[in-house]
Amino acid sequence: MARPVKKSPEEWKKEILNAAQSLFISKGYEETAVSDIMEKAGGAKGMFYRFFKTKEEVMHALGNQMFFENNPFEAVRGRDDLNGLQKIRLLLALNQSDTKRNRINMQAVSILKDPHILAAAVEENRRVLTPLWLELLEEGKNDGSIKTEYTKELSELLPLINFWLIPSVFPATEEELHHKYRLVMDILAYMGLPLFDDETVSFTEKFIADISEKGGNEP
Repeated sequence: MARPVKKSPEEWKKEILNAAQSLFISKGYEETAVSDIMEKAGGAKGMFYRFFKTKEEVMHALGNQMFFENNPFEAVRGRDDLNGLQKIRLLLALNQSDTKRNRINMQAVSILKDPHILAAAVEENRRVLTPLWLELLEEGKNDGSIKTEYTKELSELLPLINFWLIPSVFPATEEELHHKYRLVMDILAYMGLPLFDDETVSFTEKFIADISEKGGNEP
């Protein structure tokens, strides 16, 4: 009889994240238990706690993994045929087209009610996304497609906008979310970053509809 293949810690962690991703998408985050994840991963429940303290921590790690596996900033970085503003518009479209990650992000809406999880998510966005935004904004400023003196400030603001549009963080109806979005677009345009175009409007309307359907807008 062949001996079972022994997995390294990194392989186990990957198996757990892959199992969680599959279950969160098919069953939903709330309906998935740690035991479900480990049954799918093929390991004992105790193995889960070698890598993660909670299911919420798995969701956080999974979001990071899926972002780096399909990083829209890297996808546009080498596009010499586009200016800085065009790259930003394209990365927003690429980000929205990543349906698996967007479904996971929607599953994470409810856990952002926890202030500790929200704080960790804000810090992660600041650490990872702010430098990437700054690079693109500086490129757009240098090539003239973005006319602003606020590249640093915008790079810090942009990673925070999604949190403001999540009703579990700032309660809002679907109509109020649309009003918030129009305000954001007006402010960014005034600051020299005009993102308002047909494609941006289309995927933002879908985001607002999806997140409103997901709920979480109670006080």
